[in-house]
Amino acid sequence: MPPLGDLDRPLDSYDRVRYDRQIRIFSEEGQRKLKRAGVLVAGVGGLGSPVLMYLATAGVGHLRFIDHDVVDLSNLNRQVLHWDKDVGERKAVSAVKKLTQLSPRTLLEPTIDTINQGNVLSLVDGMDAVVDAMDNYATRQLLNRACVEKRIPFFHGAVHGLTGQATTIVPGETPCFNCIFPVAPPPETFPVLGSTAGLIGTVQATEVVKYLTGVGELLKGKLLFYDGEQMEFYKIDVKRSPECPVCSKIGPENP
Repeated sequence: MPPLGDLDRPLDSYDRVRYDRQIRIFSEEGQRKLKRAGVLVAGVGGLGSPVLMYLATAGVGHLRFIDHDVVDLSNLNRQVLHWDKDVGERKAVSAVKKLTQLSPRTLLEPTIDTINQGNVLSLVDGMDAVVDAMDNYATRQLLNRACVEKRIPFFHGAVHGLTGQATTIVPGETPCFNCIFPVAPPPETFPVLGSTAGLIGTVQATEVVKYLTGVGELLKGKLLFYDGEQMEFYKIDVKRSPECPVCSKIGPENP
Protein backbone atom coordinates (compact mmCIF):
# COMPACT_ATOMS: atom_id res chain seq x y z
CA MET A 1 0.00 0.00 0.00
CA PRO A 2 1.40 3.46 -0.87
CA PRO A 3 2.34 5.76 2.05
CA LEU A 4 -0.57 7.38 3.86
CA GLY A 5 -1.18 10.85 2.48
CA ASP A 6 0.55 10.25 -0.87
CA LEU A 7 -2.12 12.35 -2.55
CA ASP A 8 -0.47 12.85 -5.92
CA ARG A 9 0.10 9.22 -6.78
CA PRO A 10 -1.86 7.86 -9.75
CA LEU A 11 -4.80 5.54 -9.31
CA ASP A 12 -3.82 1.91 -8.87
CA SER A 13 -5.71 -1.36 -9.02
CA TYR A 14 -6.98 -0.93 -5.45
CA ASP A 15 -8.49 2.45 -6.32
CA ARG A 16 -10.01 1.24 -9.56
CA VAL A 17 -11.80 -1.61 -7.84
CA ARG A 18 -12.81 0.26 -4.69
CA TYR A 19 -14.19 3.28 -6.54
CA ASP A 20 -15.43 1.50 -9.67
CA ARG A 21 -19.09 2.47 -9.25
CA GLN A 22 -18.38 6.19 -8.84
CA ILE A 23 -15.65 6.26 -11.48
CA ARG A 24 -18.50 5.31 -13.82
CA ILE A 25 -20.07 8.67 -12.88
CA PHE A 26 -17.15 11.10 -13.05
CA SER A 27 -14.28 9.11 -14.66
CA GLU A 28 -10.82 8.31 -13.36
CA GLU A 29 -9.88 11.97 -13.66
CA GLY A 30 -12.69 12.83 -11.26
CA GLN A 31 -11.43 10.21 -8.84
CA ARG A 32 -7.92 11.64 -9.06
CA LYS A 33 -9.36 15.07 -8.22
CA LEU A 34 -10.91 13.61 -5.08
CA LYS A 35 -7.63 11.95 -4.12
CA ARG A 36 -5.74 15.23 -4.43
CA ALA A 37 -8.36 17.26 -2.51
CA GLY A 38 -8.29 18.55 1.04
CA VAL A 39 -11.51 19.25 2.95
CA LEU A 40 -11.98 20.82 6.38
CA VAL A 41 -14.99 19.51 8.30
CA ALA A 42 -15.86 21.80 11.20
CA GLY A 43 -17.52 19.64 13.82
CA VAL A 44 -17.60 15.87 14.37
CA GLY A 45 -21.18 15.50 15.54
CA GLY A 46 -24.55 14.88 13.92
CA LEU A 47 -23.66 16.52 10.60
CA GLY A 48 -19.92 15.95 10.70
CA SER A 49 -20.27 12.20 11.17
CA PRO A 50 -22.00 11.44 7.83
CA VAL A 51 -19.99 14.13 6.04
CA LEU A 52 -16.69 12.59 7.15
CA MET A 53 -17.84 9.04 6.50
CA TYR A 54 -19.03 9.72 2.96
CA LEU A 55 -16.10 11.93 1.99
CA ALA A 56 -13.66 9.32 3.30
CA THR A 57 -15.37 6.45 1.53
CA ALA A 58 -15.59 8.52 -1.68
CA GLY A 59 -11.79 8.74 -1.68
CA VAL A 60 -11.13 12.35 -0.66
CA GLY A 61 -7.41 12.25 0.03
CA HIS A 62 -7.06 14.64 2.98
CA LEU A 63 -9.65 15.23 5.68
CA ARG A 64 -8.93 17.87 8.30
CA PHE A 65 -11.49 18.07 11.10
CA ILE A 66 -11.85 19.91 14.37
CA ASP A 67 -13.92 19.36 17.52
CA HIS A 68 -13.08 20.09 21.15
CA ASP A 69 -15.91 18.12 22.72
CA VAL A 70 -16.12 14.64 24.24
CA VAL A 71 -18.66 11.99 23.34
CA ASP A 72 -21.75 12.09 25.56
CA LEU A 73 -24.43 9.43 25.79
CA SER A 74 -26.99 11.98 24.60
CA ASN A 75 -25.06 12.35 21.31
CA LEU A 76 -25.57 8.78 20.19
CA ASN A 77 -28.99 9.11 18.55
CA ARG A 78 -27.41 11.10 15.73
CA GLN A 79 -23.60 11.19 15.89
CA VAL A 80 -23.01 7.88 14.16
CA LEU A 81 -19.20 7.97 14.22
CA HIS A 82 -19.41 7.55 18.01
CA TRP A 83 -20.59 4.49 19.89
CA ASP A 84 -21.39 3.57 23.51
CA LYS A 85 -17.81 2.50 24.16
CA ASP A 86 -16.62 5.99 23.10
CA VAL A 87 -18.54 7.91 25.77
CA GLY A 88 -16.08 10.22 27.52
CA GLU A 89 -13.55 10.13 24.68
CA ARG A 90 -12.68 13.15 22.52
CA LYS A 91 -14.83 13.15 19.41
CA ALA A 92 -11.85 13.81 17.14
CA VAL A 93 -10.06 10.75 18.55
CA SER A 94 -13.17 8.58 18.26
CA ALA A 95 -13.61 9.71 14.66
CA VAL A 96 -10.05 8.80 13.70
CA LYS A 97 -10.55 5.23 14.91
CA LYS A 98 -13.63 4.71 12.73
CA LEU A 99 -12.44 6.62 9.66
CA THR A 100 -9.14 4.72 9.60
CA GLN A 101 -11.12 1.52 9.25
CA LEU A 102 -13.51 2.97 6.69
CA SER A 103 -10.81 4.41 4.43
CA PRO A 104 -7.26 3.42 5.41
CA ARG A 105 -5.63 5.48 2.65
CA THR A 106 -7.21 8.79 3.65
CA LEU A 107 -4.90 11.28 5.36
CA LEU A 108 -6.69 12.24 8.57
CA GLU A 109 -5.76 15.47 10.37
CA PRO A 110 -7.75 15.81 13.60
CA THR A 111 -7.60 18.86 15.86
CA ILE A 112 -8.94 18.98 19.41
CA ASP A 113 -9.81 22.65 19.85
CA THR A 114 -12.52 25.24 19.42
CA ILE A 115 -12.67 27.36 16.29
CA ASN A 116 -11.76 30.93 17.17
CA GLN A 117 -10.48 34.15 15.67
CA GLY A 118 -6.90 33.09 16.30
CA ASN A 119 -6.96 29.75 14.49
CA VAL A 120 -9.72 29.94 11.89
CA LEU A 121 -7.52 31.16 9.01
CA SER A 122 -4.91 28.49 9.59
CA LEU A 123 -7.61 25.83 9.75
CA VAL A 124 -9.05 26.70 6.34
CA ASP A 125 -5.68 27.44 4.75
CA GLY A 126 -4.76 25.03 1.96
CA MET A 127 -8.18 23.39 1.89
CA ASP A 128 -10.23 23.00 -1.28
CA ALA A 129 -13.54 23.07 0.60
CA VAL A 130 -14.88 23.77 4.08
CA VAL A 131 -17.94 22.01 5.49
CA ASP A 132 -20.09 23.67 8.14
CA ALA A 133 -21.07 20.89 10.52
CA MET A 134 -21.45 23.22 13.49
CA ASP A 135 -24.39 23.90 15.79
CA ASN A 136 -23.76 27.53 16.68
CA TYR A 137 -24.12 30.74 14.72
CA ALA A 138 -21.01 32.58 15.91
CA THR A 139 -18.65 29.85 14.73
CA ARG A 140 -20.40 29.64 11.38
CA GLN A 141 -19.84 33.37 10.93
CA LEU A 142 -16.13 32.97 11.73
CA LEU A 143 -15.83 30.21 9.15
CA ASN A 144 -17.80 32.21 6.61
CA ARG A 145 -15.48 35.21 6.96
CA ALA A 146 -12.40 33.03 6.63
CA CYS A 147 -13.76 31.28 3.55
CA VAL A 148 -14.64 34.59 1.91
CA GLU A 149 -11.17 35.95 2.66
CA LYS A 150 -9.44 32.83 1.33
CA ARG A 151 -11.91 32.29 -1.56
CA ILE A 152 -12.74 28.75 -0.41
CA PRO A 153 -16.21 27.22 -1.01
CA PHE A 154 -18.26 26.82 2.16
CA PHE A 155 -20.89 24.08 2.42
CA HIS A 156 -23.55 24.97 4.98
CA GLY A 157 -25.96 22.60 6.63
CA ALA A 158 -28.24 22.79 9.68
CA VAL A 159 -30.97 20.70 11.28
CA HIS A 160 -33.82 21.14 13.74
CA GLY A 161 -36.18 18.36 14.69
CA LEU A 162 -37.38 16.76 11.46
CA THR A 163 -36.28 19.69 9.29
CA GLY A 164 -33.00 20.72 7.73
CA GLN A 165 -31.37 23.03 5.23
CA ALA A 166 -28.27 23.19 3.04
CA THR A 167 -26.61 25.55 0.61
CA THR A 168 -23.29 25.86 -1.22
CA ILE A 169 -21.47 29.17 -0.87
CA VAL A 170 -18.83 30.09 -3.45
CA PRO A 171 -17.17 33.42 -2.57
CA GLY A 172 -17.54 35.97 -5.36
CA GLU A 173 -20.35 34.01 -7.03
CA THR A 174 -23.03 33.42 -4.41
CA PRO A 175 -24.39 35.08 -1.30
CA CYS A 176 -22.26 34.30 1.72
CA PHE A 177 -23.59 32.90 4.98
CA ASN A 178 -24.00 36.41 6.40
CA CYS A 179 -26.07 37.51 3.40
CA ILE A 180 -28.51 34.66 3.98
CA PHE A 181 -28.50 34.64 7.79
CA PRO A 182 -27.53 38.13 9.03
CA VAL A 183 -29.29 37.71 12.39
CA ALA A 184 -28.35 35.09 14.95
CA PRO A 185 -31.15 32.74 16.04
CA PRO A 186 -31.94 32.56 19.75
CA PRO A 187 -29.76 30.02 21.60
CA GLU A 188 -31.45 26.75 22.45
CA THR A 189 -30.91 23.05 22.97
CA PHE A 190 -32.69 22.04 19.82
CA PRO A 191 -34.37 18.70 19.08
CA VAL A 192 -33.10 16.54 16.24
CA LEU A 193 -33.91 13.16 14.76
CA GLY A 194 -30.71 11.31 13.87
CA SER A 195 -31.80 10.51 10.34
CA THR A 196 -32.42 14.22 9.68
CA ALA A 197 -28.78 14.98 10.46
CA GLY A 198 -27.77 12.00 8.33
CA LEU A 199 -29.77 13.25 5.38
CA ILE A 200 -28.47 16.84 5.49
CA GLY A 201 -24.91 15.66 6.09
CA THR A 202 -25.21 13.40 3.07
CA VAL A 203 -26.43 16.35 0.98
CA GLN A 204 -23.39 18.35 2.10
CA ALA A 205 -21.01 15.50 1.24
CA THR A 206 -22.64 15.11 -2.16
CA GLU A 207 -22.24 18.82 -2.87
CA VAL A 208 -18.55 18.65 -1.93
CA VAL A 209 -17.94 15.67 -4.24
CA LYS A 210 -19.80 17.43 -7.07
CA TYR A 211 -17.75 20.57 -6.57
CA LEU A 212 -14.43 18.73 -6.48
CA THR A 213 -15.17 16.59 -9.55
CA GLY A 214 -17.06 19.24 -11.54
CA VAL A 215 -20.09 16.99 -12.01
CA GLY A 216 -23.67 18.21 -11.66
CA GLU A 217 -25.36 21.44 -10.58
CA LEU A 218 -24.52 22.83 -7.15
CA LEU A 219 -26.81 24.54 -4.66
CA LYS A 220 -25.24 27.89 -5.59
CA GLY A 221 -27.67 30.71 -4.88
CA LYS A 222 -30.20 28.15 -3.63
CA LEU A 223 -31.22 27.22 -0.11
CA LEU A 224 -32.53 23.66 0.06
CA PHE A 225 -35.12 22.93 2.73
CA TYR A 226 -36.12 19.47 3.96
CA ASP A 227 -39.37 18.88 5.85
CA GLY A 228 -39.24 15.34 7.20
CA GLU A 229 -42.67 15.50 8.78
CA GLN A 230 -44.32 16.08 5.38
CA MET A 231 -41.45 14.41 3.46
CA GLU A 232 -41.02 17.41 1.18
CA PHE A 233 -37.99 19.11 -0.33
CA TYR A 234 -38.03 22.60 -1.80
CA LYS A 235 -35.52 25.25 -2.80
CA ILE A 236 -35.62 29.02 -2.63
CA ASP A 237 -33.39 31.53 -4.39
CA VAL A 238 -31.04 33.52 -2.18
CA LYS A 239 -29.28 36.72 -3.28
CA ARG A 240 -26.11 38.54 -2.32
CA SER A 241 -26.66 41.58 -0.14
CA PRO A 242 -25.01 44.73 -1.55
CA GLU A 243 -24.56 45.93 2.05
CA CYS A 244 -23.09 42.68 3.39
CA PRO A 245 -20.10 43.58 5.58
CA VAL A 246 -18.43 40.26 4.75
CA CYS A 247 -18.67 39.75 0.98
CA SER A 248 -20.08 42.88 -0.68
CA LYS A 249 -16.71 44.09 -1.92
CA ILE A 250 -15.49 40.91 -3.58
CA GLY A 251 -16.24 39.76 -7.12
CA PRO A 252 -15.52 36.63 -9.15
CA GLU A 253 -11.90 35.52 -9.22
CA ASN A 254 -11.97 35.37 -13.02
CA PRO A 255 -14.41 38.10 -14.11
